[in-house]
Formats: sequence, structure tokens, C-alpha cells
Amino acid sequence: MFDVIVKNGLVVDGSGAPGFKGDVAIKDGRIAAVGKVTGEARTVVDATGRVVAPGFIDPHTHFDVQLLWDGAAKPALEHGVTCVVPGNCSLSLAPLKIADRARLIGMFQQIEEMPPEAFTEAFEWTWEDFAGYRAAIEKDLSINVAPLVGHSVIRLWVMGPASQERAATPDEIKAMQDLLRECLEAGAVGLSTSFVDVDENGRPVPSRFAQFEELDALSAVLGEFGRMLQIVPEFYATDITIARIDQLAELSLKHNIPTTFSPVFDNAGTPNSVPRQIARVEEQFARGARVWPQMQTRPADISFSLLRPSLFFGRLPRWMRVLRQPLEQRLAGLRDPAIVEKMIADTGPDEGEKLLGRLVLRGGDAAPPELAGMTLSEIAKARGETPARALISLSLEHGLDVAFVSANAGHEKTERVGPMLAHPLVHIGASDGGAHLASFATYGDTGYLFSEFVRKGHLTLEQAVAKITGETADIWGLKDRGRLQPGKAADIVVFDAERIDRAEELPIFDMPGDGMRYTRAARGIDTVLVNGEVAYTAGSYTMARAGVVCV
Repeated sequence: MFDVIVKNGLVVDGSGAPGFKGDVAIKDGRIAAVGKVTGEARTVVDATGRVVAPGFIDPHTHFDVQLLWDGAAKPALEHGVTCVVPGNCSLSLAPLKIADRARLIGMFQQIEEMPPEAFTEAFEWTWEDFAGYRAAIEKDLSINVAPLVGHSVIRLWVMGPASQERAATPDEIKAMQDLLRECLEAGAVGLSTSFVDVDENGRPVPSRFAQFEELDALSAVLGEFGRMLQIVPEFYATDITIARIDQLAELSLKHNIPTTFSPVFDNAGTPNSVPRQIARVEEQFARGARVWPQMQTRPADISFSLLRPSLFFGRLPRWMRVLRQPLEQRLAGLRDPAIVEKMIADTGPDEGEKLLGRLVLRGGDAAPPELAGMTLSEIAKARGETPARALISLSLEHGLDVAFVSANAGHEKTERVGPMLAHPLVHIGASDGGAHLASFATYGDTGYLFSEFVRKGHLTLEQAVAKITGETADIWGLKDRGRLQPGKAADIVVFDAERIDRAEELPIFDMPGDGMRYTRAARGIDTVLVNGEVAYTAGSYTMARAGVVCV
């Protein structure tokens, strides 16, 4: 007697091989048989007319905090994702001393745009070490988690405030090695670091103060375990990113480790950037290095208001300086003519027509409903202002609670991006799920992959499934996941290949603090099983809690 049989589906097993009509049987959380299955089961899932695939793996998320109160990592499961990798961009919630919590919260608030209430209202801190964090999230998991440990928190643990001031001494590097080793033994799937991020005060995060000798020493520890090194390079500068690819290649070859970098993002302003990066990756793979470029599938839709800092203003330093202030000081700055003139100057001689004019005012919030859907250029013209001045004045008139969206911020040309995603060395990831809660319309990556790139002919169904299942499991060393093979963990998604998509952006009121994040609802996902138990079906989450921390 099997526990579950998924019957009569098109089995796409995650290997890239052609799909075939068949069944998948499950026993004790593992795949027991694939093909024509005879026998009875306690639960039968009818997959007629549907694809049966391994559960999707998302290698770039920031669910570190959310997992403490939401073991399903919503909305991941409803997009077919059965395993998430949190702890990216040099940040994780462990190891972390009590005295350093506020400092880390500030970094998460700035880099990932997460409200501080998410760290203070929704859970109780009960740990300092990585093993303690793992125990805290394992209590209520509906999804699998393969957590990275952040370089910045390792540095912070060992060096304290000096982690954001100077290079480490040999003794401190040795202490970091010991601490990383402890984290890997406790279940970390690798180490993440960043060369670009800043904290809430605009200072580089601790990982950016590390010299190469420190990263080399930590990579040596990763080599003891064969674990991943993830970096965020200076993605805005192609030449520097290529230098980082070379650096990763040397670390990969020297220590026999996999490495990955993200984001890789196609931009019309620098059309040769991604092809140059991929060409360099090809050169390094030819040498035997493993350097995986991690590319997202969707364009970035960035939503924001002046109520909080947003990555949208990352290239406008005077705006960021004002928006990082507490609310009263922020309002004072936006009302100060001298400060405003400097902010306006940041937007260029056209006062934001090119940079801001295409922004669209989102409905809802405190904005006048009659302006919903209008561009900022249209609103500014009606008010007799330039876009930059209209953005500030309109926001002030409504307590800053006016939301705008920058749609399709690059990466929008399917005919360019499709061949890039199909490249055998390009690793699909970077959903950023769990982060940018009030700005990026995160998630929808899997639906976007099938709707934009499979149904339009850039990848086959089997290629696309392999990209986000078997290939990802291989890259990250998740030996128990990623393929529908007897003996593997029974992570399975049943979906409609003709309907799978991401719906329009929706506000979801389930976060601490302001309670709201924006996400992409899923379409076309029928059933998701995690370790043999149905975790999501017919548009609803179940009570199954079969998720594990997996390495």
C-alpha cells in the first residue's frame, strides 16, 4: 500500500529528458516508483492533463525572518516551490549575539526593505548560534529550507563594531573559520557575501571590509564540506563584475567549491553586459571552475512611497539621505526648500522627466483615486510642476502615503532574455522572496518562466523544469531533491502547462508592522507535495508540516 499515487500525468522528471505519461508513487515521504504504477494508495492525486514535476527550488530568498512565523514561506508553495534558500546577500539571523540584534535589524531594514516590526512583534528571539536558529524554524515547516549563513554576521560576531571599520587580523580570520565550520556542521548550505550593500546609515555592511585573504580562508572551510559561496557583485559595473567572476573562479578551483553570483539582469542601457558576463563564465568553466550566474526570469516592478527608503532611489544619494531619516525628520527635510533643491538636482537637468516621468500612481493608499493609473509626467503637467517636484508635493499633501510603481524596470525584452535563460550555464534564481515587502512584486518567477519563455518557445518544458529542479539541486549539492527518481524525497508539483502564470500584483496583509506586502498570486498550480505530504492544493494551504532543513 502506497501513501500517495499521483496518476495519469505528464511526468517531467527534472533530468531534462522528454516527458512521458505515467504515475508517481510515494511511500514514507520518498518516491517509491515512477512509470506505470499498480497497487493501491491511501491518497490518489489525479494529474490527468497536468504536468508532474519535482518541486521547484528557489536559490535566492530572504525568508529568514518570515519562516519564524510562517513555515510555509508564503507565497512560495503556491508557486510550486518546495525548497527555499534564505540567508543571501551576506545576511542571516544567526550566528548573532544579543547585543548585535539592533545592528542586524537595521541592515535588513535597509537592504531588504523589511519593517523593523517583523523582527520585534512576530516571534521571540531564543537563539544566538546557527543550530539554535535552525531549531527555531524547524518547529513548524511546511516547506524545505536550505539556509546560507551570512558573511556579515560572522564578521559581526567575531569583530563587533570593528567589523565595519577595518580588515580582520589573522586571529580574527581564524575565529571566523571556526565559526563558519560550526554553522556548516549545524546545517548551513554555504556562505553568502556582498560587495555592494549598505546599512541603514549608508555604511558598507561588514562583508565589504573583508580583504581577499579573509574570503580565501572562509572558502577553504567551505571546501572541507563542498558547500556554496554566494556573492552579490558590483552588478552595476560590468567590468568589476567580470573581475568578481575571475575571483570566484580562482576560489572555486583552489578549494573545489561551487560559487554563484546574482543578480544578473538584462538592461537596455547596457545591452552587452550579460553576454560579456556569460562569455567570461564560459571561459572559467572551460578551466574547470564552477561559477554560476544567477538570473531571474521576471522584470522588476518596483513599488514605493516616500514613507520609507526604497531601492528605487539607490542612485539618488540625496533622496536616500532624506528618506532614511525617522518620519518627523523626513517630513522636515521634504519641506525644506534648500534640501528639496538638492534632491531635485539629483534627478537631472530635466527634473526627473526621464527618470521619474513613467512612474504610475497606484490606486489605493491615501492617493486621490482619480489619479490612479496616471503617469507622474501626466500628473506633473496637470499640476504645472516637473515630475520630481510633483512627486514630493503630492506625497506631502497626503502624508507621504502615495504609492507609485516603476513597471518593467529592465529585463523586459523576452526575445533577449529567453536565449540567456536557456544557456546551459545560466542558473535561474533571484526571486528575493521574503524581502522588499512593500516595493518589489516578488514571486511569479516560476509562472513567468513557463508563460513567457516556454509557451513562447525559448525553452522546452523539460528544459525549464530541469533549470529549477534537477540542475539547481546539482549546483547546490541537494542530493535528495530535484528529480522524480525512486529513493528521492517526494517533493512534487502538479501544474497546468498551459495555464501556469503569475497574476497581477496583489497586496497581502499578513506582515507585522504595516501588515502589507505586495506579491504575485499564482495561476495554474494544482497540487504541491513536500516530502510526500500534500502541502498546497486547490488554491489552499493544508495543515501538513513535512518541511525539513536540507543540505
